[in-house]
Amino acid sequence: MYETVDDVLADIDAIPHGDLPWTSFNVRYNGPVDADSPSWMHETYTVHARDTFAVQQQFLANQDFANGFDYTPYEAYTHDGNRTWSNLLSGRWAWKQADQIAVDPNTHGSMFAPVILGADKTTVSVATGNSEYHPVYMSLGNISNDLRRGHCDAVVPVAFLAIPKTCRENEKKDDFRLFRKQLYHASLAHILQPLREGMTTPQVLMCPDGHYRRVIFELGPFIADYPEQVLLAGIVQGWCPKCLALNNNLDTDGLLRFRAFTEQMCATYSEQDLWDAFGIVGAVKPFTMEFPRADIHELLSPDILHQLIKGTFKDHLVTWIEDYINSAHPPAVAKQIMDDIDRRIAAVPGFPGLRRFHEGCKFKQWTGNDSKALMKVFIPSITGHVPDAMVRCVVAFTDFCYLARRSSHTTQDLDKMELALQ
Repeated sequence: MYETVDDVLADIDAIPHGDLPWTSFNVRYNGPVDADSPSWMHETYTVHARDTFAVQQQFLANQDFANGFDYTPYEAYTHDGNRTWSNLLSGRWAWKQADQIAVDPNTHGSMFAPVILGADKTTVSVATGNSEYHPVYMSLGNISNDLRRGHCDAVVPVAFLAIPKTCRENEKKDDFRLFRKQLYHASLAHILQPLREGMTTPQVLMCPDGHYRRVIFELGPFIADYPEQVLLAGIVQGWCPKCLALNNNLDTDGLLRFRAFTEQMCATYSEQDLWDAFGIVGAVKPFTMEFPRADIHELLSPDILHQLIKGTFKDHLVTWIEDYINSAHPPAVAKQIMDDIDRRIAAVPGFPGLRRFHEGCKFKQWTGNDSKALMKVFIPSITGHVPDAMVRCVVAFTDFCYLARRSSHTTQDLDKMELALQ
């Protein structure tokens, strides 16, 4: 018999089978603190995490992945000779990284195992009192996309990051903002530390086919929306995490950012010059600096849902159309046009794959599925109400978005995406 609930939970946690256990570690501000310092400097922040090496070991030992697991980078071609890209190891990046492993005598012959990461701070409104959480997810790049999309435990949460809070007076101050960024990167570096030895020294681990192989881990793509990318890359909001193109001159190609460039700039210029000229937050050291062959600017991967579907389409294009109509017409006429757009959207006949919006596009709260469904009927609803050039812009974006959402891409697909951008 158990005397308390804690006794029951302790016995449950002691069961050796099932999911990997969670542990916690605390982080505190280590700068000068006195009695008058703001409260956030005195607080202890708790991060919950799993052993990331054990997570990868569990991925590799899972025999359910045996029929969808790539052991080496490869090139795939269609029957007519066009190269096709789908799984991570079919890409050029994986081939290049595997070449680096092969050149090193200590790692030559080892299996390349890229670690896929993702993070997205979110507010959970159901049964939590609108609590904020900042989960970090992990997968293994050798696993095929079909298995990863199939809810086969190929993507698992590995951490919940701390979210520092303070009063409104302090939340806009530079020292608090800098602390949040440093806490973020220090936490990620600590969470991934168990994998670091396996990035330079081969680890003999069992694979899904039951055989043991020498494995070299490496940080792979980090999937994140733009605000998260800004935080990850250690750049200023409004700058590109991939290149130095200015946001007011996107037609001009910008030089690519890369790890050695950032390190050299930080060693050469003052923090203010870095901020103004290069969009670099000099006081923030990206967590990838702690790991070999890892370049955060190269590893950042776009989040299609938040950057294309909800970001570009819902937050930019739909808002852009509404702003144009409201600015180009008197209020009464603009209202009539918006009502007609809603009427057109609501008049879409029932058809498999098409969603009916009975009230048009007047949503109290948008979801990703709302945006995806609206994309299918938005172009005919605005035709005739806005200039043809604006309609062509929406058409070009829609073409690009549908191509980007494909599970695999050929050389021709990439050419079509490039054409849509032009």
